[in-house]
Amino acid sequence: MNGTTARSGLGRVVVGVDGSPSAHTAVTWAATEADLRGSTLCLVHATDTDAPVPFLSEAEIVRSRQAGRELLDRTAGTIKARHPELVVVQELADGPAPGSLRRAAALTGTIVVGHRGLGGFSSLLLGSVGLEVAAAATTPVVVVRGAAEPVETGAVLAAVRDEADVGCARAAAREALLRKVPLRLLHVWNVGPAIGSRAASRNGGDGNARPHVRVLSSVSDRIREEFPNLTVQAEGQKGRSVPGALVDASHRADLLVIGGRRSPGYLGPTLGRITLTLLQHAHCPVELIPRQGPGHGSTT
Repeated sequence: MNGTTARSGLGRVVVGVDGSPSAHTAVTWAATEADLRGSTLCLVHATDTDAPVPFLSEAEIVRSRQAGRELLDRTAGTIKARHPELVVVQELADGPAPGSLRRAAALTGTIVVGHRGLGGFSSLLLGSVGLEVAAAATTPVVVVRGAAEPVETGAVLAAVRDEADVGCARAAAREALLRKVPLRLLHVWNVGPAIGSRAASRNGGDGNARPHVRVLSSVSDRIREEFPNLTVQAEGQKGRSVPGALVDASHRADLLVIGGRRSPGYLGPTLGRITLTLLQHAHCPVELIPRQGPGHGSTT
């Protein structure tokens, strides 16, 4: 371990293990992340055997738990072979996966999940466990997307929507420091169909960018002040699709960090439109930072 946990301000890494190829990719990513942090890696397998399922016999429950233990042992062995100094702990949970992962992460851990599970709905872009964990997140959640062996691009990307995203940018800065790469702050805003027309020019279309420039400058100045040894690149971009621009930018990032928001008007945990799009379509792992304070109910 490299002993960076205290400096990074990041807790232990918790990852779901279910035997699927997507979970294997997530475990590989999580192990590397824990090694970078100098923190513990917690492998969690949830059997969900405490659910009232009448057609499961006691023998089947025992076999399920035994298979879970064996899967955890194999996974831990594979990880220790690649990261011999990494502290790896295992948790076999009888409850459902989302709650088991949240309990293992407690108040400071980061939950890592694959973008697909073992479910039979191949049309789903994000597995049900990943969706539920992300929607109800109270600690950071990483959905591992992209290639199983991604090519490093040498940058961490943070999506900045307003000044309240400074917490998201701060988390991204810590991740960039761990990787010793620059941090890119990207602020994207929508433009209407009239942009580029004579009417827009007469009405000072360029002036519409000023509040967005202020947002980006406010966040970037704060991050540069807090992280003086980090290279911070700030970029503003206008376009017709904010999520589309961010998905495109994820091609050139090792990790995309975004502040989580929930859609208003719904009962229970939900995800905003931009957040959900990135979790479904980004080309690199996406880290969702739960957003606190005003603006938490934004539809983005």
